Amino acid sequence: MPIDAAEALAAAPRVREIAWDHKDVLLYHLGIGAGRPATDPRELRYTLESRLHVLPSFATVAGGGPPGVIGGLSTPGVDVDLARVLHGGQYLRLHRALPVRGRASAAARLVAAYDKGTAAVLVLRTEVTDAHGPLWTDEAEIFVRGEGGWGGARGPSGRPAPPPAEPPDHTAEVPVREDQALLHRLSGDWNPLHADPEFAARAGFDRPVLHGLCTYGSTLKTVVDTLLDGDVNRVREYRTRFAGVVHPGETLRVRMWRSAGEDGGGSVRVAVSAVDRGDVPVLADTVVRYG
Repeated sequence: MPIDAAEALAAAPRVREIAWDHKDVLLYHLGIGAGRPATDPRELRYTLESRLHVLPSFATVAGGGPPGVIGGLSTPGVDVDLARVLHGGQYLRLHRALPVRGRASAAARLVAAYDKGTAAVLVLRTEVTDAHGPLWTDEAEIFVRGEGGWGGARGPSGRPAPPPAEPPDHTAEVPVREDQALLHRLSGDWNPLHADPEFAARAGFDRPVLHGLCTYGSTLKTVVDTLLDGDVNRVREYRTRFAGVVHPGETLRVRMWRSAGEDGGGSVRVAVSAVDRGDVPVLADTVVRYG
């Protein structure tokens, strides 16, 4: 059987040492669309090493990328065709602000395997710790078409919740460069789905699509710049469900609903859609919690 859930869940964590520096951070920021306009002081926080702040979603690629989707497919008990795999969702919790340069240990293991009948959903959790203690925790939800049916638990519903009925507090339109997937993949996700037209066609797409984590990072940057005065260190948690694909060259519409909490903190509900395709959703169930 391509997925042996019992073996996969019993496997020991895969531990590896990761390291990054300012060049990795700068490349990541450029890959999610930072630097437009190039001389804007607000953009230079992401693109100039002397002013550099680390957007928390950099954690998803730090050190060449914590195992994420590809790592989850390397787990004992999992043997599937990469062309059947989609990134279903992503969760990130920050324990401390991310440093511009760092060395850390990343321990990853599958913590859930759900049987959706016609598909499987795997959840890979990565705990990252440096010499000073925990840095971040992330979870990647991996959707594998055609690999369900072993009789396991169905898990949570995969149906995204609708966005709030009231008008958003803020709306931003974010253009995606035609070459953005080619640039973003240099941060560590080499899945040919994002660059090779022939592979994309075999996976059922008419052309390569943007990395879900690129849309994830671009959306967080939009929220930080729009609602948090560009202060990346206020982000505490960030989760989303990937509801649809983004094509390089499209424009994203990012709608934001802000809820204030205590001590200056709160949360932002976010819905992201593709303007060019009639506002079809691409990110759903998206929440940024901040302090």
